[in-house]
Amino acid sequence: MVAIIVECLGWLGAILVLSAYYLISTDKVTSASSLFQWLNIIGAIGLIIHTIFNHAYPSAFVNVIWVGVAVYSLLKHHKSKRSTK
Repeated sequence: MVAIIVECLGWLGAILVLSAYYLISTDKVTSASSLFQWLNIIGAIGLIIHTIFNHAYPSAFVNVIWVGVAVYSLLKHHKSKRSTK
């Protein structure tokens, strides 16, 4: 049962990250978009869970960095929005 849940999280993560990539590549959102960053964060977390479960640590590492970049971008954008008010 756990393996099925982890597999579903991995697929969901892949779909979310690819959706973010599609949105940015087709100019439907900008890199400052909260939607773009949240799709990357949630998607990468799903992929992290899947890759750690399957002992694919290099892929897990890449996705941990991916989450860090997205969180940093969200915080940076949020801070700049607050300073302009």
